Amino acid sequence: MTMVKAHVSAHGLVAGRYRLLEVFSRETNRLWWYAEDMAAQRPRLLAQTALPEPADEETARRVTAGVVRTCETMRLLRPGRVAAVVDAVVEAGTLWTVTEWIDGRPLGELLAQEGSFPPARAARVGLELLDVLQAAHDGDVTHGELSPGQVFVREDGPVVVSGFGLAGTTLVPRLAAPSYASPEQARDERVGPAADLWALGALLYTMVEGRPPYRDRGRPETTLKAVDRLPLRTPLRAGPLGRSVQGLLRKDPRERLTRPEVREALTRALSEDPDADRRPAPGPRPRGAFPGVRHAWSRRNRQVLAVGTALAVVGVAAAVLAATGALSGTDTASAPPRSAAPATPTARHTGGGTAPTPTPTATATATATATATATASPALPAGYHRYDAPEGFSVALPAGWERLATARAPDAAYRVTFGPGGDAPTLAVTYSERVGPDPVAVWRDDVEPGLARLPGYRRIGAVRATTYQGRKAADLEWLAGSGGARVHTFGRGFLLGGGRGFSLRFTTPDATWGDTANRLALKTFLRTFRVPEH
Repeated sequence: MTMVKAHVSAHGLVAGRYRLLEVFSRETNRLWWYAEDMAAQRPRLLAQTALPEPADEETARRVTAGVVRTCETMRLLRPGRVAAVVDAVVEAGTLWTVTEWIDGRPLGELLAQEGSFPPARAARVGLELLDVLQAAHDGDVTHGELSPGQVFVREDGPVVVSGFGLAGTTLVPRLAAPSYASPEQARDERVGPAADLWALGALLYTMVEGRPPYRDRGRPETTLKAVDRLPLRTPLRAGPLGRSVQGLLRKDPRERLTRPEVREALTRALSEDPDADRRPAPGPRPRGAFPGVRHAWSRRNRQVLAVGTALAVVGVAAAVLAATGALSGTDTASAPPRSAAPATPTARHTGGGTAPTPTPTATATATATATATATASPALPAGYHRYDAPEGFSVALPAGWERLATARAPDAAYRVTFGPGGDAPTLAVTYSERVGPDPVAVWRDDVEPGLARLPGYRRIGAVRATTYQGRKAADLEWLAGSGGARVHTFGRGFLLGGGRGFSLRFTTPDATWGDTANRLALKTFLRTFRVPEH
């Protein structure tokens, strides 16, 4: 196990080996990422925590050692129920905690999809969490920051808990999930097992009610003040769990239910309806949440991700850079995007669903040229080659570029990433069948809130409505990262109709964004991209 200072590269490599793929949980001063261990060729989970400044060598050593020590203790106390930490590194005031892959879904993501749980199902999860907390408390360990993003629900087997050892590492405010903080934590008092029991009560409340007992008020200090001072909203859907939830959420830690009392209440609730905790078949993901990479990784464990003709998948078989699920791509006809003009329609999608037609002229032009452009390839710059994807789309790539990574989901969504390898520029092509009717709204309401949590995020200009190949589209351009790791991305998403859409996202180091080679690459990607004929 290493505890070294990490270098975060332009495209998300941490410690030179962990490639960031997709954010799956967001908390105050903390992001949880799906990631890939490039050295071991294994999926990982990374917690990114902003540390108090200054994060000198001694601070880095103390923080990483504490996290590793606590998690190792918990793994020994409750094998198979606590996520094992395999690495902990610090870079520029940021703590990265690397844990083993968990074959389950974060509770927060599951609740976002299903809304709420029946009381008996919540009781089952609660009992499994109580087992982990009891082992922790018997070993003199307090979690301190239990939240829906750190509880993983598995199809087969009990829940797995992550995040041990992270309490107290974050910037002010001290807590990464204020809505699940206990009143004594809100007052910055010494905490112990009673704070974890409060968090268990808050999780049970959220599972049955579909919302936390104290809502996020935008500012962490305001949320913490509400936790400390406002009365609890009476649970309305808790059924047999009502009294135990309220007993766990008493302001005075001395008055909260004890572990034996909680266990008895949860066991009784489960026994009243033993079949109600059976998990339903997963429903469709909500629009705006790009399918997680765990599905692709599960398939990769069974077989190599290759479709159709010989396909070189270099390094990884799953990659999603930031959760989008909808639109994030590129388009300009002849120059980098800041001065882009709408592209002339050159192709028409003929699959199920009618492509949006902004003007009669665009429709006539696209229809008249559809047959010719379906087979003809525009002249390519020297060194470029056309890549025909097994998924049906095609695009011209520069010499040395190849397919680097692929992520798929059961609902037909996918993302394919191209590049020369390493941390050079990349092109990401995303397809979704759950796209909203307004590409500007998708960027603004679904995508940008997640991007805004990236370190150093800054949007360039406004979200811009445009057209691309005769279809409704929207552009977003932004910067992220800092110093030599700062990157520049331009995205354009466009609609095919029937809820379907594509996006292109071109990313380069900010320092080389305007280089001739990058300008040519962007221009060529936009000019040569063709959608599949469904």
